[in-house]
Amino acid sequence: MKRGKKYQEAAKKVDRNKAYTLDEAVALSKEMAFAKFPETIEVSVRLSLKKSQSVRDTVVLPNQFSAQKKILVFAKGDKAQEALDAGAAYVGDNDLIEKIRGGWLDFDIAVATPDMMKDVGRLGPILGRRGLMPNPKTHTVTNDIKGALSELNKGRVEFRSDKTGVVHLAVGKVNMETAQIAENARVTISEIIRKKPADAKGDFVLSVAISSTMGPGVQVDIKDVVATAN
Repeated sequence: MKRGKKYQEAAKKVDRNKAYTLDEAVALSKEMAFAKFPETIEVSVRLSLKKSQSVRDTVVLPNQFSAQKKILVFAKGDKAQEALDAGAAYVGDNDLIEKIRGGWLDFDIAVATPDMMKDVGRLGPILGRRGLMPNPKTHTVTNDIKGALSELNKGRVEFRSDKTGVVHLAVGKVNMETAQIAENARVTISEIIRKKPADAKGDFVLSVAISSTMGPGVQVDIKDVVATAN
C-alpha cells in the first residue's frame, strides 16, 4: 500500500531494528502524529492463540480520554430506579425494546439486568451487528447496575482478540501526557495477560506495537512491557 509523504517522513524516525520501551514507543508515536486532529493512540497486542481460543473482557483505563457515553439500561422496578440514580441516559424495558426495533439507536452502551435478557435477546440482529448487545463477559449483564455504570463512566472499555489473534485498543490521545497513555497501555496489557486461556502453551504475548491513527507502528520490547505489566 502506497503511503503519503507525511507518513513516509514520520516512518523515518522509527528504528525498525530496535524494540522500544513502552514509554519510548508512546512518546515516539506522539512525535510522529501529523494529522490536523488529535489522533488516537492505539496498542496492538498479538497473542499466541489457537483457532478455538479467544480473549475478551473489559478494562477500566486509569486515565480517561473519551467523551462521556450515553448508557442505556434495560431494567424494571427497583433496578430501573437504581439505573436512573446512577446517571443512565435511558432506562426502560419493553418500551425501549420496541423503540430499538423501530430503528432508534441513540446510545453508546447497553446494560441489562439478567431477568431482562430473555426479551433483550430478540434484539440480537440489531444490537449484535453494532457491538451493543449486553453480555456477561463484558459485565454489561448484571444486577449491580450502580457498579457497572460507575465503571463505565470512569472509562471501562471492552477488548477482544480478532480472527488473527490480535487485540487492538485505543489507550489515549496525542494531546495527553506520555505517562498517562503509557499507564493506560500497561493496564490494558496486564488485563490481556490475565485472560490467558488455561490451555495456552508457550509465550502468550508475541508482539506489542503502539501507533497513532495516521502514523506508523512502533515495536515495543516484549520483555519490558510484560515485566512491568504484571
